[in-house]
Amino acid sequence: MMDRRRFLLAAPVFLAACTDRSRPELAAPPPVDPYYARIYQEIDDGRFTVAAVDLTQIDPRFLRREVDYDTTEQPGTIVVDPGAHYLYLVRPGGRAIRYGVGVGRAGFRWNGRATVARKASWPVWTPPAAMVKRDPKARPWAKGMPGGPDNPLGARALYLFQGNRDTLYRIHGTNDPGSIGLSLSSGCIRLLNQDIIHLHSQVPVGTKVVVKKYDGPVPAGPVEDEAVPDAVAAAEG
Repeated sequence: MMDRRRFLLAAPVFLAACTDRSRPELAAPPPVDPYYARIYQEIDDGRFTVAAVDLTQIDPRFLRREVDYDTTEQPGTIVVDPGAHYLYLVRPGGRAIRYGVGVGRAGFRWNGRATVARKASWPVWTPPAAMVKRDPKARPWAKGMPGGPDNPLGARALYLFQGNRDTLYRIHGTNDPGSIGLSLSSGCIRLLNQDIIHLHSQVPVGTKVVVKKYDGPVPAGPVEDEAVPDAVAAAEG
């Protein structure tokens, strides 16, 4: 009996000796700010439900906030800074609402001024012809994927024109929150769905858009395919 008791008392020592104490403990995720938990919560807009954003997977720098912003642009103007991955909605008094965005390598090459010529809720996505040709999963949507939670254009879209000419650039939502702050798209400017819903509600058709020039290095890696919206413009809501 004594030998068994001695073994049981000593067992934790033996087990501790077998433990790899050199392995670092996993850090607990940072606490979620209740303010951001509220503005990035699930949204039901009457047509579809937008899932809540997992804020532990988003760099806090790219969450929506009002900031000081020194600019000569008039209040109501949208300013896109692709190098910093920010979109600003200019407010009076040297302030702006800042949104984190995802952009693409092509997005770094286009800069200038445009106008929001139209707005869409739950826009249709039309895969590029090259994508339809190589990807069997895209072929069923050759004439357009209806809007919805699985649509890569997300919950809303703003269409950028210069005069009567479509730039083919869009500011739209995304069903891939992890792409915010990165350069993965084929050139369009993507926001979290909660953010594009907010921006869409703040700006009318005719809003001026300024895309700043980016002179930094163009990121390497594959470019994600997005939309060729002209073919389905009349069908989009």
